Amino acid sequence: MAVADLSPHDEPLDRVAQIQDEWRRERPELDPSPQGVIGRLHLVALHLTERLVAVYDEFGLSEGEFDVLATLRRAGAPFERGAGELADHTLVTTGGLTKRVDRLAARGLVERRAEASDARKRLVRLTPEGRNLIDRAIAAHLANERRILDDLGTTDAAALEQILTRWLRVLDQT
Repeated sequence: MAVADLSPHDEPLDRVAQIQDEWRRERPELDPSPQGVIGRLHLVALHLTERLVAVYDEFGLSEGEFDVLATLRRAGAPFERGAGELADHTLVTTGGLTKRVDRLAARGLVERRAEASDARKRLVRLTPEGRNLIDRAIAAHLANERRILDDLGTTDAAALEQILTRWLRVLDQT
């Protein structure tokens, strides 16, 4: 292996480092160093999504459906939220939420009902079947996340959590 193929940590260059080297060669006046973090985070996110979705698939759920069921389960008894609140907690539009809820209702995992104080407002509630499914799915999901993080070790995982928490605060303020 040539010296040019080694990073400062004596590891072979990854795809992001190769891209950075290509930009340094083609546009030496530009600084591609941010790609070292951003590019790798993007690739990590793609890998994580792939691994997380595989577990949701085991339960016949899409990522969005899992999110809706988990949000309802976290609400506590009676495991329901208003449609607007549910949209806020799942970070989707109410239109996108409607499609997810429709699919889950068709499978008997959630039900809709009118709010007692205002019949125009709709509540979405987990059915017993939905609660059973999300309880099994969240246990498998958290075990999967543990396996993924175990590859980093507890020290690196804790440091990464602190860094990402701080970075999210900064990004949320801008």
